[in-house]
Amino acid sequence: MNMTMALSPPPDTAAVSPAPRPTRDHRVDALRGVALTMMFADHIPQNLLNRLTLRNLGFCDAAEVFVLLAGFASMLAYGRAFERQGVATGVSMLMRRVIRLYLFQMGMLLTTVTAIRLWRRYHPVPVDFLEPELAHGVHSFWRVLSLQALPGNLNILPLYMVLLILFPVIYLALRINWRVALALSAAVWLLINIDPRLNLPNWFDPDGWYFDPFAWQFLFTIGAWTAMATRTTGGDIGHSRWLVAVCWLYLGFSAIQSFPWSQWGLPNLALLPIAPPQKTPLSPLRLIDVLAIFYLVLSSRLASTVSAMRVGQVFAVFGRHSLEVFSVGTVLDLLFRLVMTTYGSGWPMQIAVNVLGFGTLYLMATALDRRKQARKEVERRRADDRGKAERVPGSAAVSNT
Repeated sequence: MNMTMALSPPPDTAAVSPAPRPTRDHRVDALRGVALTMMFADHIPQNLLNRLTLRNLGFCDAAEVFVLLAGFASMLAYGRAFERQGVATGVSMLMRRVIRLYLFQMGMLLTTVTAIRLWRRYHPVPVDFLEPELAHGVHSFWRVLSLQALPGNLNILPLYMVLLILFPVIYLALRINWRVALALSAAVWLLINIDPRLNLPNWFDPDGWYFDPFAWQFLFTIGAWTAMATRTTGGDIGHSRWLVAVCWLYLGFSAIQSFPWSQWGLPNLALLPIAPPQKTPLSPLRLIDVLAIFYLVLSSRLASTVSAMRVGQVFAVFGRHSLEVFSVGTVLDLLFRLVMTTYGSGWPMQIAVNVLGFGTLYLMATALDRRKQARKEVERRRADDRGKAERVPGSAAVSNT
């Protein structure tokens, strides 16, 4: 299949009528669920599972996957709302989501500060568990509330908020001319990699936000464009054997370069003496890495099949409730870090932490999924009842008497 045709929207995209509503692509949900589980493992330094996550098996990590899929999902949700319900409704939906993200961010922050302060009453806690300014006083708390200060491990939701606020501009640019929109987005990303000083201020870090929004908007925009370009194919971006081969070769090189050889007691087999690519400006090596993963998943029929099976749905249920899974997982990460720092990280503790952590997240996501499905079923029945009432002559008059 010609990749240009597979990935390009039809000419004069802004003039065409809204496309039919796409079906749910389980690959996107499952991939996002995999990213969330990797985040959970990565945020516990003592957890041996994080030696097998993207962070140690490639240039990128789960954060890049999360942001790319956030752009994809945003186009499906809010882009469709702009087309079908109007700009005002779409913007209202966006802002409700931003407010929800902010409330979850503040909830995680308050839980983190409270838990560490209570734990310190009984056990010593390293300073790096919390920014010193928050660890020793609350005089800087207003900066955190206004997002002028972002503590470590609590910095990805603020990035998501900024990107959602920018989404109407990204959407409009892609609708007018997607080639120009991608070029401008790429130019800003390239500028940051040339001069990384362009960033939002962070009172905790003189270098600015850990995830520079000016750079990471490119990844978000690519995700949004891909969703727009493939909305008539159910998210399938087409399959090219040579491109698949190139992606696998690059990911193999990335894995060899990034693998923690010394942690496993093995000789270093890295092919080139290059430093780990920087995360803040989303360096090119990281960008290519996540795009290769994204292409392999969305061009694979096997991935589509597996994501619809039981094993795929285990991850997909995480992906369908990403905000709740991420937030609760972040809190659990903190608690397990405290426990493992205080009581050790032997094999019994490793097993207990991972079984309890992943089990809790799965039970929560499953409960949320069932509640969501039940709500949809109630709404469907009400719609059916309204439809039946409208088709029955005189039903409206009878119901009003």
